[in-house]
Amino acid sequence: MACGYQMMRHAMHSEMARMNPAFAALDARHAPDGDADLETDFSTFKVLDCPRCRGILKPQVVYYGDVVPPARRLAAQAALQQADAVLAVGTSLMVYSGYRFCRDAHAMGLPVASLSLGVTRADEFLTHQWRAPLTPVLEQAVACLKSA
Repeated sequence: MACGYQMMRHAMHSEMARMNPAFAALDARHAPDGDADLETDFSTFKVLDCPRCRGILKPQVVYYGDVVPPARRLAAQAALQQADAVLAVGTSLMVYSGYRFCRDAHAMGLPVASLSLGVTRADEFLTHQWRAPLTPVLEQAVACLKSA
């Protein structure tokens, strides 16, 4: 976080799993926000330090309470101006940083759709809503696109 080093989340997860094989073998139920419930002793868990400065390393995602970097927010707003619709995937939209784009799309008269397991903050103005597990739905969508 201090030196600006960046690492993709999947790469960080892979490295942390390599460092903590006993934890990687555990199974926890995933929550809708991406968290997981795991009741165990974490005192031996090894945290990956930044390879550049040895400081705190954080995946390039926006967590609850974080602020979306201004350049990323502006790019998303510009993309929304060119969009035909908005599809929110795997999110409850409870955090304003994501909800705002659905709200703005709705105000622009664009269709707004959601694919998630539960309710979303944007339910009142969704034009389409699918409550289903992401992986099988997205795998089927990719297969359909490949065959088209």
